[in-house]
Amino acid sequence: MRFSFIAICTFFLAACAGQDVFKDGFDNEKPWVEQQAQLPPYPSQENLMSFDVGPNTSNQHFVDSTSIDIGEDDVIRFSLVVQSSTGAMNVSYEGIRCETFERKLYALGRDDRTWSQPRISEWRRLDFVRQLYAQRELAKNLFCPHKQIVNSSEEAIRALKAGMHPKIFR
Repeated sequence: MRFSFIAICTFFLAACAGQDVFKDGFDNEKPWVEQQAQLPPYPSQENLMSFDVGPNTSNQHFVDSTSIDIGEDDVIRFSLVVQSSTGAMNVSYEGIRCETFERKLYALGRDDRTWSQPRISEWRRLDFVRQLYAQRELAKNLFCPHKQIVNSSEEAIRALKAGMHPKIFR
């Protein structure tokens, strides 16, 4: 009887090892599907919240608090405003996918306070693009502590006000 038990176990393990992907009955993970992004109203000065990206740049960085949206696809979307030391402003509507540490540009702001479509709008890893200081700071320390998306826009606003998400210290 002991020999037959060992033989059955060996046969079972060999069958499992031959599979490319092993999935049990509880593993019904669906592929990720991005939802359609809805452009928010153009940012207003009174809704801008500043955050620090460190010493690598002299630019000031802001998020429009009314634009923060957490989608059912686990993407946090927001309007980002970057102001240079000379006063020039760049406005964009972007999304961060915390789980994969990626960023996508959905729209660019124009001088007439309208949105335009960017030439390239695709998901890109944040750690491969050197200039994305603001997006990396938002992902690492404010909106995606430990690659976990915040639960609400209110939580994201609290993190912006505090300058860092409280989960970072845990």
